[in-house]
Amino acid sequence: MKACFMGLGYIGLPTAIIAAKHGVQITGVDINAKVVEMTNAGKLHIIEPGMEEMLREVVADGRLHASTVPETSDAYFMVVPTPFKGNHEPDVSYVEAATRAVLPLLKEGDLYVIESTSPIGTTEAMAKIIFAERPELEGKIYIAYCPERVLPGNVIYELVHNDRVIGGLNPESTEKAVEFYSQFVQGKLHKTNARTAEMCKLTENSSRDVQIAFANELSIICDKAGINVWELISLANKHPRVNILQPGCGVGGHCIAVDPYFITADFPIESQIIAKAREINNYKAFWCAERIQNAMLKFELENHRRPTVAMMGLAFKPNIDDLRESPAKYITTKVMQSGSNADILVVEPNVAEHNVFKLTDYREAYDRADIVVFMVAHDPFKTLPRRDDKIILDFCGICK
Repeated sequence: MKACFMGLGYIGLPTAIIAAKHGVQITGVDINAKVVEMTNAGKLHIIEPGMEEMLREVVADGRLHASTVPETSDAYFMVVPTPFKGNHEPDVSYVEAATRAVLPLLKEGDLYVIESTSPIGTTEAMAKIIFAERPELEGKIYIAYCPERVLPGNVIYELVHNDRVIGGLNPESTEKAVEFYSQFVQGKLHKTNARTAEMCKLTENSSRDVQIAFANELSIICDKAGINVWELISLANKHPRVNILQPGCGVGGHCIAVDPYFITADFPIESQIIAKAREINNYKAFWCAERIQNAMLKFELENHRRPTVAMMGLAFKPNIDDLRESPAKYITTKVMQSGSNADILVVEPNVAEHNVFKLTDYREAYDRADIVVFMVAHDPFKTLPRRDDKIILDFCGICK
């Protein structure tokens, strides 16, 4: 079987590799020629443990190759970004562009699947585009939606073992998609319709966002009340029916920080809690930046010199290189733009270089800093010795 994956990002490339590993002939398509070149050379352009070895294997034996244009296949998968346009409205133009790119290649019996996070009704909208351009295919191809639900850093395991929700435009499309995913997914494949599958993806991440918002709001309350929020949550979670998440410096990534807006954009009146959670989690990053700026001002007043500040972490979550929607990146930028002449040391151990920030080794930054700001709980940070000569601002539980 031949499959074409439109998009070789954090989800598209690993899924293509796993499918190729399980015997599917894969064409991976990306508009970034450098990504295509690296992929064909067996080099991973993202950080994902164990994935590069698998990539080299499937490229070497000819089961996967990358291209900037799609090729005729039996199945086509849209795994492209769905960013925002103005006012947090989802932009499905990437999905539409990828769909139009494969339109001339579609033939009777083919499977077309959207994996990109999408507003409700996107699968139906793409089907209308397909059939408007290729009316002879109506009722003769299979169209479905199947969102991913993997954790960066554990993608190899989760792509295979996690359950998947698969929603076709009709039962036949659902069955056809199930047939494809069953080649490499060992988790249960749950059948539904396309709209429910689309809403399921948005619901999962909105639920997480609401739960994180509770923890972040609690952390702000505890700071004002002089209570250690980490100890409080640990004690509250001793209750058999309580499971409070850990607070952080906000919420980032291209899922939890984004997906709730897909609901609030279409249902602004109905989505009260979801919208408020987004507001709280965005505010937490602003609050952290203010705390850092106040600590810098206090240091300068007490010591009659500007402090050296280590901003520890830029990624949106621990032990990955993904900076998308990262609150730590926002906080670092805001602190650097605050007008202070403090020496700001920016640390991200998972990124070799950055086009905006000059990066410093985490050990050097920790040693030089007067104020250490832990924003991301990267494992290397946990190995640093505790020193009384540092002012520690811990927004991610490194010192809990």
